[in-house]
Amino acid sequence: MSEAAPIVIDLPDEASTRQFGEDLALALRTGDCLALSGDLGAGKSTLARALLRAVADDDDLEVPSPTFTLVQSYDLRVPVSHFDLYRLGDPSEIDELGLDEALASGICLLEWPEMAEELLPADRLTLRLEHQQDGRRSRITGPGAVLKRIRRSLAIRHKLDDWGYVGVRRRYLTGDASIRAYETVKTQEENELILMDWPRQPEGPAVLDGKPYPKVAHLAEDAYPFVAISRYLREINLAAPDVLQVDYEEGILLLENLGSEGVLDEEGHPIGERYREAVVCLGYLHSHPIRQDLPLDDGHVHHIPDFDPTAMKMEAQLLLDWHLPWKRGSEPGEEERQSYLHIWDGLIAELADAERSLLLRDLHSPNIIWRPHESGIRRIGLIDFQDAMIGPTAYDLASLVQDARVDIPPRLAGQMMADYVTLRRALGPFDEARFLKAFAIMSAQRNCKLAGLWVRLMRRDGKPGYMKHMPRTLSYLAQALRHEALAPLRTWCLEAGIELPESAPLL
Repeated sequence: MSEAAPIVIDLPDEASTRQFGEDLALALRTGDCLALSGDLGAGKSTLARALLRAVADDDDLEVPSPTFTLVQSYDLRVPVSHFDLYRLGDPSEIDELGLDEALASGICLLEWPEMAEELLPADRLTLRLEHQQDGRRSRITGPGAVLKRIRRSLAIRHKLDDWGYVGVRRRYLTGDASIRAYETVKTQEENELILMDWPRQPEGPAVLDGKPYPKVAHLAEDAYPFVAISRYLREINLAAPDVLQVDYEEGILLLENLGSEGVLDEEGHPIGERYREAVVCLGYLHSHPIRQDLPLDDGHVHHIPDFDPTAMKMEAQLLLDWHLPWKRGSEPGEEERQSYLHIWDGLIAELADAERSLLLRDLHSPNIIWRPHESGIRRIGLIDFQDAMIGPTAYDLASLVQDARVDIPPRLAGQMMADYVTLRRALGPFDEARFLKAFAIMSAQRNCKLAGLWVRLMRRDGKPGYMKHMPRTLSYLAQALRHEALAPLRTWCLEAGIELPESAPLL
């Protein structure tokens, strides 16, 4: 167990104890065990109650003391089990309370851990509260990795204070497939903002020409691209969040909240009107000339990278590196690998004369906000565009029409394609056949990437939930492979044993 220096915090009053509990709630993860120690009246229950209410995002959540029941369980965003061991008859009784099971699926809070200390997880956090004048002092010890998370949450709190947002209410909003996480921040005036937590990461292993994967694939590694693209989109009258505050070094951004409505109904089905409006928004974006260098206030200039052949091929290679070994239980042979990469060399060459524009890169349901009180293109709010590049215009339309997270009915998909083509024709000369070929190639490239990415998220990153999208991804890939330009890749997939639906419609 790797331990780091303890975290020591002074809590002058009950309000600061509650705030500390909220900050802890944003740092804890499934499998974390937090042991709360301290004398009677030291504030353990206050801290536990604040933490639980923050995880529940319910300030009125009833949090009874588990003194007599010994354990109280909460089915929340992350399940939490609150143990009170004060009345434990014998330390061995803790096994009967289901501590191991609770840790396997959620977070455990333990009051009076001294009653069974020798049977508690060795990698637990220990938080001791001690009286200090009119307040308390908190001292946290435990594994370095967990303390690092707590320090990050506290650093965000300090940054908000520095920006003048003192005492704001923070709540978890969402995470994504990257290392970014998001919170809602409610100000004293009841305004709700969005906080993006984007810590810098060490460089990973080299994958090509001495460069790690993010550099080869041109993935954003700091906040500069997000701020620059947001400002550009707002300049051309599209709805992107205003960046209210940013610390580039720490990777903390405070953003305008565009709203909470999306483009799906309550059952998770696409709302046709909203998707079609997103197509109009996309066509509007594509009507603007390319601006590749975007200046920022501090003298930094963000150069939007090209979605070059190397990046396209590297992403498509995820199918080789992750999907195929998962599917077959063995790595692809060298001849099989080279054949696949050679096919992609040819397909990418076919894109040489394709129309180019700004690619937002992930234009699908999680990243589209519906703004019913706005009008026209401003009814669509755009987020999560930090990886934007310059490349074939068809990429973003493929991302939208073949939403990676939801099934798009064939009729709606066909209508969206028709809407886009009609709009582009109205805006000037438009080579539909060339565009549709680029659409098929970009669709295949994107879905080969996703077929590998879902497996990588499961196997490497411990995020198995994304695997539910695999059938849809393979169906989209099958659609793309029906275009005549994709015949070599279709043959390769069949020979490799990749199971593709035969009934996938042609868009």
